[in-house]
Amino acid sequence: MAPGTFCGALVPVSVPWRNVESTVIRVPLGGVSIAYRDSGRPVVPHPLSGVPVLLVHGMGGDGHTWDRFADRLVRSGRRVIVPDLRGHGRSAHTDSYHFDEFGADLLRLCDHLELSTVDLVGHSLGGYAVSCIAIERPALVRRLVIEEQPLPLRSGDEQVTLTRRFPSLPELWHAASSLLRHPRAVLAFDRAMTRTALEQFRKPNPEWWERISEITAATLFLRGGPGGMVDPAKLELFRAAVPDCAIDAFACGHSIHRDRYREFTTVTLPFLGH
Repeated sequence: MAPGTFCGALVPVSVPWRNVESTVIRVPLGGVSIAYRDSGRPVVPHPLSGVPVLLVHGMGGDGHTWDRFADRLVRSGRRVIVPDLRGHGRSAHTDSYHFDEFGADLLRLCDHLELSTVDLVGHSLGGYAVSCIAIERPALVRRLVIEEQPLPLRSGDEQVTLTRRFPSLPELWHAASSLLRHPRAVLAFDRAMTRTALEQFRKPNPEWWERISEITAATLFLRGGPGGMVDPAKLELFRAAVPDCAIDAFACGHSIHRDRYREFTTVTLPFLGH
């Protein structure tokens, strides 16, 4: 199905993002139905109008966490694509929620939409998912923004000493789902994924660490303050491994784009070319 269509019918393009709600598209990708919204071809001229921005939410939420930022990008002349990850929002629940599968779904979506270049912005679990795209398909990604991704363990020895640094179930739930602001996301979220996710947070992922040097896109990593979920020591290792990586720190918790929106846009928009 081509961008800007729903059930075979043409849908409006280049409208304020709040009007894109009626253009939810569901497409089978690797056997999983993934829902996404696509603002379509921009009307406002911008040098980067041909480079879509893919906005990816964190665990327990859905694409609506990005509505305010998406509207800002659309009004400035960018095409914006916002998916719901498997097990979230309007996408299908599945039997498997391996972290790498979230990235694979998004890469299939990019291929389905025939994207040749894209800017990626991902929060928390979404940050891990977009990092997987940047690793697997470096030439596809122009700019990579990772917000508050809990960085995985590197080795079994580290697991013994740093397990307590990883989020507890209440912390993970509170930070990712925005219960009061997005109740629909909470109702749609497949809670079966929570146990699997916590197990993966505690399991070393040396392959991811070995491959992050393959990221060629200019990368911006945003971390919160004491209420965040990023280990500063591992973040420095990430910065050293990724060839073109900058870090910005914020005095807030895990959801910077929600709790410090103005500061978030001040840093992120110029990085994306605005």
